[in-house]
Amino acid sequence: MALNWVWVGFFTVAFATAVVRWLLGEHAILQALMTAMFDGARTGFEISLGLAGVMALWLGLMRVGERAGMIELLARLAGPLLRRLFPAVPQGHPAQGAMTMNISANLLGLDNAATPLGLKAMRELQTLNTEAPGTASNAQIMFVVMNTAGLTLIPTSVIAIRQSMAIKQGLGAGFNAADIFLPVLLVTFISLLAGVLAVAVCQRLPLWRARFLLPVLAVGGLLAAAVTALARLPAEEAARVAGATGAGVILSVVMLFVLAGAFKRVNVYDAFIDGAKEGFGVAIQIVPYLIAILIAIGVFRAAGCMDYLMSGIGLAVAALGFNTDFLPALPVGLMKVLSGAGARGLMIDVMQVHGVDSFAARLAAIVQGSTETTFYVLAVYFGSVGVQHARHALACALFADAVGLVAAIGVGYAMLR
Repeated sequence: MALNWVWVGFFTVAFATAVVRWLLGEHAILQALMTAMFDGARTGFEISLGLAGVMALWLGLMRVGERAGMIELLARLAGPLLRRLFPAVPQGHPAQGAMTMNISANLLGLDNAATPLGLKAMRELQTLNTEAPGTASNAQIMFVVMNTAGLTLIPTSVIAIRQSMAIKQGLGAGFNAADIFLPVLLVTFISLLAGVLAVAVCQRLPLWRARFLLPVLAVGGLLAAAVTALARLPAEEAARVAGATGAGVILSVVMLFVLAGAFKRVNVYDAFIDGAKEGFGVAIQIVPYLIAILIAIGVFRAAGCMDYLMSGIGLAVAALGFNTDFLPALPVGLMKVLSGAGARGLMIDVMQVHGVDSFAARLAAIVQGSTETTFYVLAVYFGSVGVQHARHALACALFADAVGLVAAIGVGYAMLR
């Protein structure tokens, strides 16, 4: 129901704004809304079509891993932590392995791998869903909110954009394009923790017990060790190591699945084809859900509602006497909730206007690297299993986004000024 009212709200506010602007003489505004609707529909289909191949690849490999027993092994390794977050998922269930691989891919910044693995996990979780038809289960909500937090070790794509912009603007070799990765990691961890705690409160999960805290501390320790090691490397080498590590891990998993299947005399080729067929079906199933959210976001942007929102926030911040240096980067965070491509464009615009080495540009890069496209994730993940009633998922995800945005501003002032 929450997504329903958000969807209706986008259209209502956008249409009312457009009518007012039309009455004031902006006669092209209604045509702009129409264009945004058709563009959103086309983009949604193109994204789904592009995802079909990736889905077929990864769900095919996942099917090989299932029949080889490797998914069950991964589930057992991650069991101590996942049992606390997902008490309704039985030990050794295939969903645990899929969730483990999805979280690992997100951590390494491998979006093309993370999304198919996440959709596979959602389908496995759906087999355990005892809620009414079309209603999200507690486990699905926790998993989706964790994905909207987007915990990433190093935002490789953002670093690459900063490096490219630095070269374009003629900055010297002393420019450190990767100086944002520690702030990004810190902000994403805060956002993830906020989202998990919000869901835990709604679902009354006892996360304060030692059985949960100890695995979290263990994972946090490993994460801190990895960050410390990368922090000692030069910027370019750190980015290169992160990218090579991600690729190496994924390729190693692929070979492990294939060789384990061959060792256990699984027909690896037939298993891959069977899983790939499922992946193609999932990609087609999410088309209407993705189109629905993209056209709503498109008309909201085309009507100028985002610009008005930013102007209002700026006036409020200035009236309170707070420092407003962060305002140029704020649209990136607000847009990232709605559109990843839109937020990327806004980040590049900030870099062009203020300079890639400015505070505003670095803060925009932190926001871009540490936030996720919440509405896109909700539409794709819930759409893949036909969930229409997200319950408290949207509220918890938006709470995590808000905490992450505030944390990004605070960390930016603390570490980049």
